[in-house]
Amino acid sequence: MELKNIDLNLLLVFHQLLAERRVSKVAETLGMTQPGVSNALKRLRVVLGDELSVRTAKGMEPTPYAAQLGEPIGYALSTIFDSLNEGVRFDPGTSSRKFKIGMTDIGEVYFLPALMAALRQVAPDVTISTVRNTAVNLQDEMEAGHIDMAIGLLPQLKSGYFQRKLFRQRYVCMFRKGHELDKASITVEEFERAEHVVVVSGGTGHAIVDQTIERLGINRRVCLTVPHFVAVGHILSASSMIATVPERYAMACMKPFGLKYVTHPLSLPEVSINIFWHARFNKEPANQWLRRLIFERFADGGVISAA
Repeated sequence: MELKNIDLNLLLVFHQLLAERRVSKVAETLGMTQPGVSNALKRLRVVLGDELSVRTAKGMEPTPYAAQLGEPIGYALSTIFDSLNEGVRFDPGTSSRKFKIGMTDIGEVYFLPALMAALRQVAPDVTISTVRNTAVNLQDEMEAGHIDMAIGLLPQLKSGYFQRKLFRQRYVCMFRKGHELDKASITVEEFERAEHVVVVSGGTGHAIVDQTIERLGINRRVCLTVPHFVAVGHILSASSMIATVPERYAMACMKPFGLKYVTHPLSLPEVSINIFWHARFNKEPANQWLRRLIFERFADGGVISAA
């Protein structure tokens, strides 16, 4: 038997008959006429080569073959229904959705511990994977639907993207406890004389800080340049270097690495950390749910706008 010979509507009528046992009730439930239900059952009997039901005092009783078909057909119809409605509802408590989020190593350090703890409470089977904003063509990957959303300082995401501000943050000076600059504040001269580790984080907006420092005519003693932030805590804890880093990253590094930070002596621009998502996901329920969860956990305020 070929599936092309089976009308899905006939299986729906059959499934409902097994549940209701009366043609009149099936017609009422499915919004059909009784002759329409009878005709559907007649067509299905011809296709399957079985009477499917016999009339008894208790209603229409399934034949042994019909009873055998009942469970797998019911499961198949349920699966089709769930698949068709996946786009209009999302239950985090039962979902096993896999989300892919673009973020930097700073984002992983700051967001992931709290985000994963929240997911374990409300969506234990939902999983997250991250991809570096700098390791892929983020714009194309999000447009293709391969990445659900991105978090960070991402000026390259413009037309076709939505964004929601999580918070603004300043840059600070970070160093190990006991450093000679470990005091309430430091001067521009002390900052300039110190040994620096500098992070060149391509593909993000953090370069604006280095550009500002250069524009102010500050000549730092740059001893080390690295392409990411993830090693900075280790480096500072074992050296006398200092680093200019986002404050929330500094907050996350203090306890694990025994570090301190102070207000930056230079007037550096604050930056806005946003959630970005492509227009194709704007009304997708699962995406909406995760964006809302992130916003509730991390936002200082902000409104939705088109990027």
